[in-house]
Amino acid sequence: MELLQEVANISGKPGLYRIVKPGRAGVIVESLDQLRKREMINANAKVSVLKEISVYTEDINKATPLGEIFLSIRKDFGNKVELDTKNATNKEIFDFFGKVMPDFDKERVYPTDVKKIINWYNILSENLPELFDSKEEEVEAKEEKVEEEVVVKKKVKKK
Repeated sequence: MELLQEVANISGKPGLYRIVKPGRAGVIVESLDQLRKREMINANAKVSVLKEISVYTEDINKATPLGEIFLSIRKDFGNKVELDTKNATNKEIFDFFGKVMPDFDKERVYPTDVKKIINWYNILSENLPELFDSKEEEVEAKEEKVEEEVVVKKKVKKK
């Protein structure tokens, strides 16, 4: 989920953007859609990097990072969330999010927040699938490494 450090939401603009590099007057970003349009975002604009966003939990001292929520959605719902965020009721939205993150704070997390998370997930899953692949590959690589160590240890013991 380190790639989330490069992905941002810009207040007042739809969609998500990949941060390309800082410039003198702001930040150069590239849209995460089929157009891949690059533009300069003014230094005064409110840019929120997804890596730094968390969701409130019922425990006041704890929040869940957005990356963990995305992984949970990926595990439970696959590549795309089929919930129609524009026509869904607040109850449907909170029921969905309750499956993904059962301990979210229902008083401090609004339906609009959950709609954004769903839309962001769908955008990232479609346009930046390597975000999810790298985590799965890391887990598989660790499992293979552990298996190799076990095999090596068994061979050493036999001699």
